[in-house]
This record gives sequence, C-alpha cells and structure tokens, in this order.
Amino acid sequence: MYTCRECERELNQATEVCPYCGTDLSSDAQPEAAPPKKTRWISVIVRYAILLGAIWGFMWYVVPEKRGGEAAAQAEERAIRALRDAGASLAAYADAQGGSFPPSLEALPGESGERMRRAAQAALAEGYQLEYSLRSHDGSGVPRQFTLLARPRNWGYRNFYLDESGVLRGTRENRAATVQDPPI
Repeated sequence: MYTCRECERELNQATEVCPYCGTDLSSDAQPEAAPPKKTRWISVIVRYAILLGAIWGFMWYVVPEKRGGEAAAQAEERAIRALRDAGASLAAYADAQGGSFPPSLEALPGESGERMRRAAQAALAEGYQLEYSLRSHDGSGVPRQFTLLARPRNWGYRNFYLDESGVLRGTRENRAATVQDPPI
C-alpha cells in the first residue's frame, strides 16, 4: 500500500487516480521543468554560428579568388608575355614547315615545343588557360591560320586573342576575345 501525495490516504498501488481527491497519480510528483532561458539562447547562437560557418565555407570554395589592382595587372602582363611566347613558337614552327601550323600545341617539336610548354605553364600559374585552334585550311588541307586564346579563370581579368598576324587583342568583357576586339 502507498498514500496519495495530496490527501495522504492509503491507496492500492495500481490506482492511477485518487478516488478521494481526484489527483492524477500516474505522473511523477512534479511536471518536467523547462530548460532555463539562458541555455536556449546558447543553443540558438550555436546553431546560427554553425550555419554561418557552413555558408562561409561554401562561398569560399565556390567563389573564385578575385585579385585586384597591381596583382591583376601583373597577372595580365605575364599572360600577355606567355601568349606572345606561344605565338613566336607557332611562327617558328610555321616558318620551318612552309607556312603550316601544328594540329595541336603538343605536336611542337624541340625548342619550340619546350618554349610553348613554358608559356602554357606560366599562363596557368597566373590563372589563364591557353586555347589553341586551327581556323581554316587551304585547298590542300594544310592549316595556315590559327587562333590562340588566353582565358582567365578569375572574374575581372582580361581575355586575350592572338592569331597568325601577330596582333594581340583583348577585352574586359566576360567572353572570349575575338579579332574584332581592340589591339593591345
């Protein structure tokens, strides 16, 4: 036997409601206390900090690095130098091959090929990708014109264009440079 916590009368242990005073005996003596407000605020602050950290990490990974001012100008100058070196390698190859250009940059032999590899690596180190394509063939199927583009991976950098004429062109627009862009 045990007693009711309100009226203190003796009851059967299986009784859920006191038949004398009507007290609910199925629950514990006191209802569960709510967590203190300070603990709730700490929980909210921690959740927001985790959310902001996740957003910052995502943006750091997704948004490309944007160098400005002098660093951007130096990167563009090095890309221009690399593009001109690559153009000189292609011109030397064409002179040796009777005016035809190689089917790919990897096909350049010897010193011209080594100079081209160094130029492509220098451009890549500055955030530029060199893109080489043959524009047309003469009646014999020999490529006599090429296009060499330097495309930046960073937003805000100039795009450059070079062809067999040797005139370097550029644009600040977010597109590949073309023969219609102004010379540099």
